[in-house]
Amino acid sequence: MITKTAVVGSGYMGGGIAQVLALAGREVVLADQSAELASANLERIIGEADDYAARGLFPADARERIESRVSAASSIEDAVADVDFIEEAVPEVLEIKHQTLARISAAARPDALIGSNTSTISIGALAEAVRHPARFLGVHFSNPATFVPGVEVIPHGTTDPGAVTRVVELLAECGKVGVPITDVTGFVLNRLQYALFSEAARLVEEGVATPEAIDLIARTTFGFRLPFFGPFAIADIAGLDVYEFCYRSLHDAYPDRFSEPGILAERVERGEKGVKSGRGFLATPPERAPELAAYRDRAYASLADLLRDLGSAPVDY
Repeated sequence: MITKTAVVGSGYMGGGIAQVLALAGREVVLADQSAELASANLERIIGEADDYAARGLFPADARERIESRVSAASSIEDAVADVDFIEEAVPEVLEIKHQTLARISAAARPDALIGSNTSTISIGALAEAVRHPARFLGVHFSNPATFVPGVEVIPHGTTDPGAVTRVVELLAECGKVGVPITDVTGFVLNRLQYALFSEAARLVEEGVATPEAIDLIARTTFGFRLPFFGPFAIADIAGLDVYEFCYRSLHDAYPDRFSEPGILAERVERGEKGVKSGRGFLATPPERAPELAAYRDRAYASLADLLRDLGSAPVDY
């Protein structure tokens, strides 16, 4: 079991990861460029825990739990010398990550697992700096790490499968959802996120809508569904034949930007149209459609109530 951990890079992301680990009962050692910086950031995350607890976002005893379980090290080497798992969370610059990972892997126990919080750099490229690279993988938290549940878990070509299992188990014990994926630049989260942003930016450039209007449409239409259904579930519910028709219309208008994915065309050709046919990308049978609709309706109504209670986000356009 992973009980002793270290976080190298004690800034906003690293500090949040340390809070997550500590609240899940793990010992955490923080390290940064200097002992002074690590100590200052430790004080910051303790203060944040007080604030979060006061707002009901952390347990009432969060300060005490974090204060008792998180310490600041005098160096990276001291931080990682006797722990089970290390998370690297230094700036997204290949050279900095290589230098840091080389120091971590030289000083850590050979059996210690090492994760990187990189958001876009190939794990295979980072692994070049790691001694015993079979224990190295990507462990990509989203901002803010304290509250976003999903974590991408990315092995490279020679990562020990047992390392993936142990990290996913650790994340589950921390209340997170670890999702193993293949190592590609950008992974899943950022390839989806940046694809959406690219199309949103083009719509502004073309004069179709303002940033404010696009944000409003995204939040109140397809974005409203995403907390409950991912893109494949949404497609299956709508009907894959409907998606195919829409792709044809989009391709006619924007041939360089939209074309029907092959995996969609193949399913429609086989008669796999989603929930209405009992199989699409998922395998939800038609007889469960009323149950699915009831869940959807309750989920959307609950989210609408929550948004009314929270009010508008403090964003100015």
